[in-house]
Amino acid sequence: MTFLTFVTMTSVLLAIIWSVARFNTFRPLIKDVNIELTHPMDPEGLRILHLSDLHMEKLSITPEALLKSVSGKSIDLIALTGDYMDTAPMQKRFLEYLEVLQTLKPRYGTYAVFGNHDYCIADHLPALAKEMEKRGCIVLKNEHRTIQLGRRKLNIIGIDDYYTGRSDVDKAYAGVGEGINLVLTHDPNIVLDMGYHFDYLLSGHFHGGQIHWPKPYHLKKMGKLPHLNMISGLHYHEERAFYISDGLGQTGVNLRLRCRPEITVHSLEGVVSMD
Repeated sequence: MTFLTFVTMTSVLLAIIWSVARFNTFRPLIKDVNIELTHPMDPEGLRILHLSDLHMEKLSITPEALLKSVSGKSIDLIALTGDYMDTAPMQKRFLEYLEVLQTLKPRYGTYAVFGNHDYCIADHLPALAKEMEKRGCIVLKNEHRTIQLGRRKLNIIGIDDYYTGRSDVDKAYAGVGEGINLVLTHDPNIVLDMGYHFDYLLSGHFHGGQIHWPKPYHLKKMGKLPHLNMISGLHYHEERAFYISDGLGQTGVNLRLRCRPEITVHSLEGVVSMD
């Protein structure tokens, strides 16, 4: 094999890999996750649409495609777990996605937390939060909301970004009473330090590696969980269930290899109380 032939073959191979990785960004996986809680719940359970890491600057999926992907699914609650954008001009695009999501009319509402990339435009976040709430999305920054879930109470606990040191778990849990504890946060590494009970925790942050070939070595600098091989999907820590979304958008380069974007619907069920 001549050097020129080698270079040509390598270039063709790289072009194929790049094309596949780019194509993957348009092909979200629709995942259904069933969780059985030990906490009593009413028979109808709770269905949560979870989206994370939309990264408006490098998001290939249109609002219409996102809506179509979940059409026909019964959604009780929408959970957004951060990293929506890095730059202020993308606020308008993000709010357009939010408006489309609200057409799903989740009966218990939409709740959101911010991630580390959102704090690139920290000065804009107070105004953005107000615009999100105008569109029916409640933004939680180390705080919680309690809603009635049939005969039970659901505590939706939003913990601010752990990666940038903005988490205040004590503040988020202050005043939380009995009920099912659903935690929304961006960086899942927080589960290793939490001393509070939760029934389920939703997060993102790792993109499942995004470029997962041969392995996502670049995640080693992003906390302890990657060292424990916990970067994607459902995991447990001290018998507490938490989920790490692979995210919908990309960062750095608009490519995904061996890791497609993700839209997840979580169905929570529990033991049925006889009272």
